Amino acid sequence: MKKCYQQSIDEVVQYSKTDLKIGLSSPEVKKRLDEVGPNQLEEKKGRTPWDMFLGQFKDVLVLILLISALVSFILGEVSDAMVIAIILILNATLGVVQEYKAEKSLAALKKMTTPNALVIRDGKQARIEATQLVPGDIVLLESGDHIPADLRLSMVTSLKIQEAVLTGESLPVEKTAEIIDKDNISTGDQDTGDQDNMAFMGTAVISGRGRGIVVATGMKTEMGQIAGMLEEQKQEDTPLQKKLNQVGKKLGLIILVVVGLVVLIGSLRGIKFFEMFLIGISLAVAAVPEGLPAVVTVVLALGVQRMIKKNVIVRRLPAVETLGATTVICSDKTGTLTQNQMTVRKLVLPEKNIEVEGEGYRPVGKFYQSEQEIQPQTDPDLSLLLRGAVLCNNAELQKNNENNQWEIIGDPTEGALVVTAAKAGYDKKKLEQDYPRVKEFPFDSDRKQMSTLHQTPDGSQIIFVKGAPDQVISFCTYYQKNGTKEEMGESIKNKVLAQNRELAVEALRVLAIAYRLVDKENLDEIKEIKDAEKELIFLGLIAMIDPPRKEAIESVKTCLRAGIHPIMITGDYSLTAKAIASELGIYHSGDRIITGEELEKMSPSELEEAVGNTTIFARVSPRHKRRIVSALQKNKQVVAMTGDGVNDAPALKESDIGIAMGITGTDVTKEASDMILTDDNFASIVGAVEEGRKIYQNIKKFIHYLISCNLGEIITIAGAIFIGLPYPLIPIQILWVNLVTDGLPALALGLDPAEKDIMQMPPRDPNKGIFSGKMGFNIFSQGIFIGLLSLSAFYIGISFYSLEIARTMAFATLSFSQLAQSLNARSQKFSIFRIGLFTNLYLIMAIFISGLLQFLVMVIPSLQVIFKTVWLDLNQWWIVVTLSLAPIIYVEFLKLIHVTGDVRPCEKQ
Repeated sequence: MKKCYQQSIDEVVQYSKTDLKIGLSSPEVKKRLDEVGPNQLEEKKGRTPWDMFLGQFKDVLVLILLISALVSFILGEVSDAMVIAIILILNATLGVVQEYKAEKSLAALKKMTTPNALVIRDGKQARIEATQLVPGDIVLLESGDHIPADLRLSMVTSLKIQEAVLTGESLPVEKTAEIIDKDNISTGDQDTGDQDNMAFMGTAVISGRGRGIVVATGMKTEMGQIAGMLEEQKQEDTPLQKKLNQVGKKLGLIILVVVGLVVLIGSLRGIKFFEMFLIGISLAVAAVPEGLPAVVTVVLALGVQRMIKKNVIVRRLPAVETLGATTVICSDKTGTLTQNQMTVRKLVLPEKNIEVEGEGYRPVGKFYQSEQEIQPQTDPDLSLLLRGAVLCNNAELQKNNENNQWEIIGDPTEGALVVTAAKAGYDKKKLEQDYPRVKEFPFDSDRKQMSTLHQTPDGSQIIFVKGAPDQVISFCTYYQKNGTKEEMGESIKNKVLAQNRELAVEALRVLAIAYRLVDKENLDEIKEIKDAEKELIFLGLIAMIDPPRKEAIESVKTCLRAGIHPIMITGDYSLTAKAIASELGIYHSGDRIITGEELEKMSPSELEEAVGNTTIFARVSPRHKRRIVSALQKNKQVVAMTGDGVNDAPALKESDIGIAMGITGTDVTKEASDMILTDDNFASIVGAVEEGRKIYQNIKKFIHYLISCNLGEIITIAGAIFIGLPYPLIPIQILWVNLVTDGLPALALGLDPAEKDIMQMPPRDPNKGIFSGKMGFNIFSQGIFIGLLSLSAFYIGISFYSLEIARTMAFATLSFSQLAQSLNARSQKFSIFRIGLFTNLYLIMAIFISGLLQFLVMVIPSLQVIFKTVWLDLNQWWIVVTLSLAPIIYVEFLKLIHVTGDVRPCEKQ
């Protein structure tokens, strides 16, 4: 069956069973409303806080901790169980707070619908709530209206609709009531942006009038289908969550194996099974890094606070590090990489070329001819060109007193002309007073031009014409040169048309300006368009573009240096996208450009193969964007997607990290995103990438630290059992080491400064685990070393002193050696003395506080009772201190012989 835009008005009327003049009857409306439901977007049932809370306990590490707490409580270790439970509840609560606002995309979409609509029902006009619209309703549209449903337009008068929120195109679309794809319907579906006889829910009327037949409401509209896409998508774990789950699974396996061996060996040695079971539980508690979930959460939260200062708001904590792993950034063009402000760059007159300088809508700029600055008002040809561009124009330039920014009211293309004239010193209001408008012949798609008739100060009249160059030139008999009228022969016409083509190749939008003077005795002759648009005098061409942000150019360079592949995904045409992407540095010779039409014909495997060398996707729809993101992810890429329009929301949610624009972004985009840029600045992403890389690097540091230390605890306890020694540590001592001695230094490692070359290194391979490279060796070797040191202290103590002294010495050595290990964890390659002992004052403070707390539980009598410690003499303290500092000497030696660190990419060059 043909689509609505492929059908004639009569066909749509017949199919909809409606009447263009009378509309639907009230009984028919009620019947249809019962059948299709209200014209609103459905909201997915959200997760309750309780569901979110329970969801926090699905992580492997958390489950192990939960089981450990439960068993500890059953066995009477109430204090151990309470400490673990507090950690679990704190971690789960923080997670719930972060997720509470994560599923509001559909509610935001609902807010975008218009609260009422003007319709024809029972032969009369009526304003109704938009939710009561049904297919077949006749809707009337005027300038400023928001489209309340998807309409097949039946009548238009200079109707222009801004569809940027849906298609991503910055320019308003001129609408028609004619059939689209009339000549060759078999060519397939047209993209949303090409359906010029349709008006879509959520878009806005910029100018003109029209009416249309409602062909889709609610979830059946284009906006509703986007809402459906959001509902269909599943939230994937971030790389960090995946890696931590992997760590949890590996630890769980190790714990089961070691605990099983300890229980088995102890039982074979004749120890009672229940006693060995208690030992196994203590060992399990020692093996699990209880502080890891809490420390990860806190470090991510601190990263969020730092990123706010860099104009980035993070909506989900784990998303902080994901951006650091990003290998591809898919960015919409309009408003993200560009200024979303049409700007005139060139004025091409028959005998001269003028360059225009000036940013955005600010009415300040300069004009250059052959690199020499000129004053436009002193040039008769340029002066008249600019005045004509302003007078044949319905846009206004205004200053917003609230934000002190200049804004365009009306069509952005016409607005660019007003701004350019203002840069030359021409005020539109003053010109309109001097040259009051007498008559207007509006722009239409057939003529492709607009004409206005004005009264001149001397009492005569002047006609200005603005429109498509080939069309305007066809009506020109003369051209102006140095203030005089010259015959416009074929050679001049061909020259102007050639200039127009050259400008088009540069992706510049070009308009032509012409005029004609009307003598006083002929004023009554101008009654119809044909009377006005004839024997015109050509003035020149005006070329404009939505320019790239200057800061985005530098940001793209930084991304490329960091090994991140930027891709432009836009609803604009290939030529425009290529010009902007080339200027930004995204597109280079040999890169591929794929259009939405080409993408539609590609199979998933073909697209997966093509995305590798594609830097521009042009004329794409929301569903295309999702396919692109999916194809990149199939290529093992970590994909970030930036955007501001509704059309970006599904791709943002599909991507690994969705980044919304805070100023121009819609509520839908923000709610579907993981991060929001408060300044809409692509450059802010660079700061976020650096912060993300730094956070992940620091997370690896404290994982290195925590697991190596906990491995030392396993070696200490298991080693003693295996060689037939008594318990070296009791459960409360183990928890004290884990939660206090481990916790503060681990948190301080999360605040370690970033390494200087962090943005010259390629993104980490998302397929590699946390223990990739030499990290696994470092953790294993250093953990064994710490365990052997603690076991040595215990052996010395039990051999020469007593069991109580031996346990105190082992307890102290294990704690203080872990504090020394925190310094080793700052770098896998560089010496701590090269990095600087005091470059992380937080860590120095953490070591001091943790060391003091450890000392206090060993010397304060009341705490000695709780922790089963005794007073040590000077000789015993000398042994403890010597063994505790040994990890620094050991790791510094390994770094010296290049055993611990991976070779950096910058060092290979």
